[in-house]
Amino acid sequence: MARRVAAVLLLLALGCLLGILLLCLGSGDMRGRPSFKYGIVLDAGSSHTAMFIYKWPADKENDTGVVSEHSMCDVEGPGISSYNTNPPGAGQSLVHCLNQALRDVPKEKHVSTPLYLGATAGMRLLNITNHRASDAVLSTVTAMLKTYPFDFRGAKILSGEEEGVFGWVTANYLLENFIKRGWLGEWIQPKKKTLGAMDFGGASTQITFETKDPIEDPKNEVMLKLYGQTYKVYTHSFLCYGRDQVLRRLLSKLLQAFSAFFYTVDFIQTVMGRLVRLPSDLRDAAEAICATSWSELLQKAPKMEKRLPDYCAISTFVYLLTTKGYNFNNHSFPNIAFQKKAGETSIGWALGYMLNLTNMIPAEEPASHKSILYNSWVILILLFVFTTLMALVTAVCLLRRSKSSAI
Repeated sequence: MARRVAAVLLLLALGCLLGILLLCLGSGDMRGRPSFKYGIVLDAGSSHTAMFIYKWPADKENDTGVVSEHSMCDVEGPGISSYNTNPPGAGQSLVHCLNQALRDVPKEKHVSTPLYLGATAGMRLLNITNHRASDAVLSTVTAMLKTYPFDFRGAKILSGEEEGVFGWVTANYLLENFIKRGWLGEWIQPKKKTLGAMDFGGASTQITFETKDPIEDPKNEVMLKLYGQTYKVYTHSFLCYGRDQVLRRLLSKLLQAFSAFFYTVDFIQTVMGRLVRLPSDLRDAAEAICATSWSELLQKAPKMEKRLPDYCAISTFVYLLTTKGYNFNNHSFPNIAFQKKAGETSIGWALGYMLNLTNMIPAEEPASHKSILYNSWVILILLFVFTTLMALVTAVCLLRRSKSSAI
C-alpha cells in the first residue's frame, strides 16, 4: 500500500515539474516590456505655460497608478494671456517646448499622441475684459499646435470649477485613493478617504473636496463616478485671488510689499529656516520675512532675486487665506500637505484633464484582470516547487518505512 501511495506522490511530483517547465517556457511574452502610449497637455496659466508629457503601458490603459510623467517643459516668457496685443506671439512662444515634445515622444507615436491645451485664470480674465483678444490668442495658439504631427484635440479655456475638479482628480489618482492593483494583480478599492485639494495660482485660487453635506450653490457641486464609486465634490474658484492678482491689487493701493502655496512654504522652510506646523508658524514666518531687510533676503537667496520682493505680501496672504478664508485652525492645519509632486508626477489639473478626456478613468469599475501577472506567475512557481518537494519527501519516507517493515 505504501509503495502505491509513494508511486502516486512521485507522479504528482513529476506533474508539478512539468507545470514548472510549462510556466517557464510560457513566461517570456508575459514579462516582455510593453510599448507605451503618450499624451501631451499644455497648462496655459496666467503667469506662464508648462508642457507635460505623460506615458502609460499600452496594454494597461485603465490601470490606476500606471500613468507617469515622462517629461515636462517650462515655456519661456509670460502666460499666453499676456499676448493680448500680439496674439501671434502666443503661438510662437510654444515652439521651443513643442519641439522638445517631438524629441521626447518616439516618432512612430506622434500621430497617435493626443495633444491638449487648457488655459486657466489669466485667459478667463482676458475673456471677460476683452473677448475679441481672447479669441485671437486662442486662434493663433490653435493654428500653431495644428502644425505639429500630434493628435491635436483642442485648446479651450477651463472654468475655475473644472480646474479645481481636475486638480482634485489628479491628486487622489496619484495617491491611489480611487482604486489600485493588489499584489496578485486584482483590483482593490482602498476604502480610503479622498483628500481635498487647494491650488494657489497666478490669477485664481481653488479649493475642492469631497463632502456628504448639502451644497447650497449648484455650480459648486460636481458629481463624479469613478471606478464604480460616486463622489459628491464641492469646488469653488476665487478669480483675482491668485498670487499675481493679489500683488497687483496691493500695489494699486500704493502698499510697498517686498507660486504659490508650495513655493511660499518651501521658501519659509528652506530659505528662512522655519518649520510650518501651525497657523502661528505661518504668521510668524510672514512677519519675519517682512521685517528682514532686502540685503539680508538677497544674501539668503541670491538666485531668487526676481521673486524675493513678493514673499512678504504672499506669505501674509497665504496665512490669511488658509486661516481666515478657509478657516484652518490648530487642529486642522497640520493636515495640510504643501506639495508640488506626488512621486515623480506634478500635482495640478493637467493629468486629471488628460485622464478625463482620454477616458482613462472609466465610469464603471474595470473587470477583474484575468491574465497571469508576474506576481501570480511567481506564486504558481513557488506552489509547484513546494508541492514537488513535499511529494518527494513524503514518497521517500513511505518507501523507507515500507522497506523497514519488509525487513
